[in-house]
Amino acid sequence: MLAGVDASPAVGHALDVLRLLARHTEPLPAARIASELGLPRSSAYRILATLTDRGFVSHVRESGRYALGAAAYELGWAYQRQAPLQRTAAPLLARLVDVTTHNAHLAVMHGRDVLYVVEERAAGRPRLVTDVGVRLPAELTASGLAMLARLSAAQVRALYPRPDLLVSREGHGPRSLAALRRQLVETRARGYAVEDGTVTPGLASVAVAVLDHAGHPIAGVAVTYPEVERDREPALAEQVRRVAAALSARLAR
Repeated sequence: MLAGVDASPAVGHALDVLRLLARHTEPLPAARIASELGLPRSSAYRILATLTDRGFVSHVRESGRYALGAAAYELGWAYQRQAPLQRTAAPLLARLVDVTTHNAHLAVMHGRDVLYVVEERAAGRPRLVTDVGVRLPAELTASGLAMLARLSAAQVRALYPRPDLLVSREGHGPRSLAALRRQLVETRARGYAVEDGTVTPGLASVAVAVLDHAGHPIAGVAVTYPEVERDREPALAEQVRRVAAALSARLAR
């Protein structure tokens, strides 16, 4: 229960706060939240404090403003990754495997991890550590970087408020928030994300985000291939981009 606030109205006000933050791409000050929702400032601060404690809101200390937190994103992505996404994606990924002759997969965000929900294997290709139900740190995977690159700076800060939340795997991965931001800038400029042996030595991946009707990333399509075939990267990325665009279009209907 929210301290000092009647339970039923407080639940409604908390949901109103989350919906308000979801409509804005940048963090909002508490005073504006209170004003737009017609709440006393004291009530707004209590609601924000509770939502922050539970991870649904992130307090950006540098500016004193508030943005959606990792728990709110996890709920949104949990909705998007249900069976309709998998049923729609499976045949598209199967065709992607046929065209590229490489393993393909679809992942969704789960907090700061990616969760693999569709795996399509190519005959004769190496076995992968990824499989349906496997979770890996988003910042180490092409799928995760593709989705993170489509978030706003405030949304990325909400997921990674501290550098110690970044994961390193055998010395691979961004070691600072600045390094992660550089990777995301490079990903946006390139048009697709790359993974170079950070999950499995000798294997590389390319990935493109799947977007909902509002342009938010709800999944990542990726193809994994041997690093010795690096010259195929642009062509593979184009095939992945086409599948991600087709899946985005179908889900937006």
